[in-house]
Amino acid sequence: MSGGVEWALHCCVVLTSVADPVPAARLAQLHDVPPTYLAKQLQALSRAGLVQAVQGKSGGYVLTRSPALITVLDVVEAIDGPGPAFVCTEIRQRGPMASPPEACTAPCAISRAMASAESAWRASLGSVTIADLAAGVESDYGSGALAGIGAWLSPAES
Repeated sequence: MSGGVEWALHCCVVLTSVADPVPAARLAQLHDVPPTYLAKQLQALSRAGLVQAVQGKSGGYVLTRSPALITVLDVVEAIDGPGPAFVCTEIRQRGPMASPPEACTAPCAISRAMASAESAWRASLGSVTIADLAAGVESDYGSGALAGIGAWLSPAES
C-alpha cells in the first residue's frame, strides 16, 4: 500500500472538520508533506468522487458525501486502484521442477491463502468509515481535536 493512502485518509478525516473548501496547499502544510505529491492524491480522490475540487478564490477540496458513507476501502481503491494486492504469477509452472499447465487448473495453496487474506482485508477496510476514523481522532486526542484542526484550516476572518 502506498504512502499516498495514509495522506489521503488523513485529508479525508480533517475535511470532516470544515464546512468550506480547503486548498491543497493548506492540507499539505497541516500534514507537513510535499504539496505536489499531496495534490496528486487529492486528484485521485476527486476522480473517484470522494472529494470535490472547488474552483475560485475560496476554492479547495470538500468531501462529496457524509463521512459515514466513505469507507477506508473507498480511499485505498481511489489511491492504489481496485486491483488485488497479491497477483499470482504461476511460479509453480517455472524452473526445473515446473508443473505442467494442465496440472495447475486450480489456485495453489499460496494463492488461496493470499486470496483469503485479501478478502478479509477488504472486508475490514470496507467496514470502517471516515466518520469512524474522525471519532477515533477525537478519542485519541480529546474532544475538540477536530474542531481545533478545522479552525486552523479555515481562512482567517477579515
